[in-house]
Amino acid sequence: MDWVQRMNEAIGYIEGHITQEIDYAEAAQIACCSVYHFQRMFPFISDVSLSEYIRRRRLTLAAYELQNSEIKVIDLALKYGYDSPEAFARAFQNMHGTTPTAARQAGTKLKAYPRISFQFSMQGAAEMNYRIEEMKEFSVVGFKEQVNTQHAYEDVPRLWMEAQEKGIFEKLWNYRVQDHPIRGILGVCADGDYGKNEHFDYTMSVVSQDTPQEPMVQRHFPTATWAVFELEGDPSGIAEMWKRLYTEWIPSHAYDLAPLPAIECYLPPDEYKNELWVPVVRKAQ
Repeated sequence: MDWVQRMNEAIGYIEGHITQEIDYAEAAQIACCSVYHFQRMFPFISDVSLSEYIRRRRLTLAAYELQNSEIKVIDLALKYGYDSPEAFARAFQNMHGTTPTAARQAGTKLKAYPRISFQFSMQGAAEMNYRIEEMKEFSVVGFKEQVNTQHAYEDVPRLWMEAQEKGIFEKLWNYRVQDHPIRGILGVCADGDYGKNEHFDYTMSVVSQDTPQEPMVQRHFPTATWAVFELEGDPSGIAEMWKRLYTEWIPSHAYDLAPLPAIECYLPPDEYKNELWVPVVRKAQ
């Protein structure tokens, strides 16, 4: 089963449970990836977060029912997961620009968001420099922050600026293992308690064998296979590489994403390049 088919089947699961409690882990399992990667890749390939897609679909279907049935607003609110008619009315107003009651009237303008369908298409000719590394187990130590997935590429640069101002990089450098293949200051994108809240743990860290002192944390990585992507220039290219990973590399290569955190590797400025380390497994034949 290819990547596009898996993603479409995950959407099928979501649509089939649109009036129920949607299990993000189940959707991710259908897509053959972790919950972390499933929610992280979704906005890259659809331009909307997973929770926002579900919200829009529910309110689209709710509007259809209002215009084509006699269902009560309170029953409709409960059907689509709202705790009260007031909460439902606010969400409905925000999306459709009108109230549920007014939506029953003929001629009322409403918005409709159709079901997403993924298709594979050949994209740009820009090269992607990568290599496959077999890495033995290792550990990282660093400072952990919680980041909102949808705003990650606004929040993460801010965290790095604050870390530089606080002298965190100098503290991390004292913990590092020299000459390890994963070098530099690392941004570890981990799932933690990642779920419907759409947050993930982002740890500014280094590869280290030392036991850290609080408030620093330690994370262990098992022996694994990694796809390593090289990015020339400044760190701003990381965001584009994440998008190309999900939309171009994974659909067309013999690897799937492994259920381990990915690592953004920021090398010394004089090297004028950075790396994205992504744990992968070979696709089943």
